[in-house]
Amino acid sequence: MRYLTAGESHGPQLTTIIEGVPSGLPLLAEEINTELARRQKGYGRGRRMQIERDQVNILSGVRQGLTLGSPVTLSIENRDYQHWTKIMGAEPLDDEEEQEMKRQISRPRPGHADLNGAIKYGHRDMRNVLERSSARETTARVAAGAVAKRILAELGVKVIGHVVEIGGIKAKLESYESLEELQRITEESPVRCTDKEAEVKMMKAIDLAKENGDSIGGVVEVVAVGMPIGVGSYVHYDRKLDAILAAAIMSINAFKGVEIGIGFDAARNPGSLVHDEILWSEEDGYRRRTNNAGGFEGGMTTGMPAVIRGVMKPIPTLYKPLQSVDIESKEPFKASIERSDSCAVPAASVVAEAVVAWELAKALVEQFGSDQMEVIKGNVKQHRNQSRLF
Repeated sequence: MRYLTAGESHGPQLTTIIEGVPSGLPLLAEEINTELARRQKGYGRGRRMQIERDQVNILSGVRQGLTLGSPVTLSIENRDYQHWTKIMGAEPLDDEEEQEMKRQISRPRPGHADLNGAIKYGHRDMRNVLERSSARETTARVAAGAVAKRILAELGVKVIGHVVEIGGIKAKLESYESLEELQRITEESPVRCTDKEAEVKMMKAIDLAKENGDSIGGVVEVVAVGMPIGVGSYVHYDRKLDAILAAAIMSINAFKGVEIGIGFDAARNPGSLVHDEILWSEEDGYRRRTNNAGGFEGGMTTGMPAVIRGVMKPIPTLYKPLQSVDIESKEPFKASIERSDSCAVPAASVVAEAVVAWELAKALVEQFGSDQMEVIKGNVKQHRNQSRLF
């Protein structure tokens, strides 16, 4: 499976084209819309989320609620485009319109793609860069992730993302009976956090950052339960599933770090406290006493929950702007302000959940069959039985 996204932040729409979705997958627009709505929630979001009410149109690849095996096209309208038709339209402007709309952006903002992208593609107007590099693009990726989650659900795999830290305030990671319980708690939290005490502190930190014209980042965690043993590969570097997931997390806007399982803590402990002892029972088959490896060994799944964390830096658009340099005059200035969130970590946990779901679904489809959902389901079931008795 693979997908391609297209569209600009203030363009007419965002589009996702997904190739390789097996036939016979139940898929409804309302299921995708639920995921899009989750991305728009979260304490600390900016005014853009009050403008957009993201809804998907399924334009191809689905008939009467089931996928066909052909490419699936998803489109999401940008409602704010009505105010940007001249600035962002595809048609050339006449001289009068060009003078009227002369709002060339020549001032790059620190922390954004503005300057690097302008140099790479030769753009003197950096709106050509910031429109596509905007985190608005993650809307299209959440739509793709929603399709992936449907595939995973059919194969007995569930994925949940939540927040474990904002602005240096860490949540106590308490045990929970099931992923459904974790989801219920985090869906009710404005910051997608399981720790109510930390939740209040996180919200106060977001308010303080907003008052100061600043922004704060944090850490999100994605947990996937139900992956069969041996998905991925130890044979080739680019087939190692944990490496693929790390790349997926790092591809999200503003993410600057990733760890799997206990991550960097593995460097601070002896091997006897790091490696997960192997157990077996006739009922459950192989399992681990602990899950420090976060569900992966040798680039493959162990059958334990997959645990991936990502570090999101503070949003770089600030209301107390940082110094930069105008690319035309080369004069210093205070960077321009676009609409922005003071904290987007809760929303980023939904994006992280989507990209992890995509890579897990892709790996399962590649390993267990790619054409028909019923065949893939049968192959996964057979593999689980063989693994248990191996």
